[in-house]
Amino acid sequence: MHYQGEQFEGKHFDEDLEAVKFENCRFIDCDFTRAKLSGAEFSGCAFTTSDGDKGCSFSFADIRDTSFRNCRLALASFRGADGFGAEFRDCDLKGADFRQASFANFITTKSYFCSVFITGCNLSYADFEGQLFEKCELTENIWRGANLSGVSMDGADLSRGDFSSDSWGTFSLKNCDLRHVDLHGLDIRRMDLNGVKICDWQQESLLSPLGLVVS
Repeated sequence: MHYQGEQFEGKHFDEDLEAVKFENCRFIDCDFTRAKLSGAEFSGCAFTTSDGDKGCSFSFADIRDTSFRNCRLALASFRGADGFGAEFRDCDLKGADFRQASFANFITTKSYFCSVFITGCNLSYADFEGQLFEKCELTENIWRGANLSGVSMDGADLSRGDFSSDSWGTFSLKNCDLRHVDLHGLDIRRMDLNGVKICDWQQESLLSPLGLVVS
């Protein structure tokens, strides 16, 4: 099923929407809590509420392999959502809540692998506390003000990302790709940078706090 240019208002989507496509649609005061959205596609869609203090709810929804492209999702709640394989590209996710969401497939309690694609998004002030983003594609995002406390991004591609200087040290980034990232504020004495990739020009910002001059 394919919806194009339609407007939905005050609707609770409790039906099965797996693999449904929404293109250039607007959702006003709609609720996707616990919705089945696996494989659904949202392109150019806006999710807004009459209450500007909160956003659309996808809490505890099944968004496995769901695609959001060029969507307005500011303040949206994805709390508790199952998001393995989900895709967010060029989206406005300012202030979005991803606490307790899962982007990992657990084989055992200690063995798992992660899958989520977040690229070109505005993630300012979004809450990712405790998330697992290991070996995921997370390029060209704005992370300023985001809560990254306890997040594991080991092996992830974070290239061309924009981070707050005070966020360094709050999350794990071993084996990450940090090329073309402003590393101001990152203290190499306090973080495990084993396997991290950087460009030649980034060495200066890492070594100058130690009194070393790179020429």
